Amino acid sequence: MDSKTEETKKGLLIVYTGNGKGKTTAALGMCVRAIGHNWNICIIQFVKGSWKYGELEGIKKLAPNVELQTVGEGFVGIIDDDKEFDEHLKAAKSGVKLSIEKILSGNYQLVILDELNVAVDLGLVSDEDVEEIIESCSDTQQLVITGRNAREWLIEKADLVTEMKEIKHPYQKGILAQKGVDW
Repeated sequence: MDSKTEETKKGLLIVYTGNGKGKTTAALGMCVRAIGHNWNICIIQFVKGSWKYGELEGIKKLAPNVELQTVGEGFVGIIDDDKEFDEHLKAAKSGVKLSIEKILSGNYQLVILDELNVAVDLGLVSDEDVEEIIESCSDTQQLVITGRNAREWLIEKADLVTEMKEIKHPYQKGILAQKGVDW
């Protein structure tokens, strides 16, 4: 193999952040690409909680290569959140522990921590927790962290950062979230 086609063995830290739509979608695109190489993928969703997103059912169709764990208790402080902050905090701490366990198992080539940046921004997960998660990765595991408001230190540490910037959104015209597109 030449250098262009030689398979890399370097694990990357990838961050999808910003106020625009598409962070989870980009991570799920990586998931589909990785399945094409018969990788095993673990997705842990922070914050999203009990809402029924299309990706929950879609990912079931990607078994046995993909495992999805939802650890959040829902979006904190918005819409229909009737939980105490401590419940959200406990769920997030459980998600940090689960993330480290899944990474250390060595069973996954790709680990996606969806909305982890939001959990940090809300004070549910500490910067130290994120650092511990990152340090748990082997040299060959790919780690993807999504969510708006990524910390500057995480952006500096990451190998690849993409910022989704909202230019235009249907909500601005009064169009609500669409099944199959937004959820």
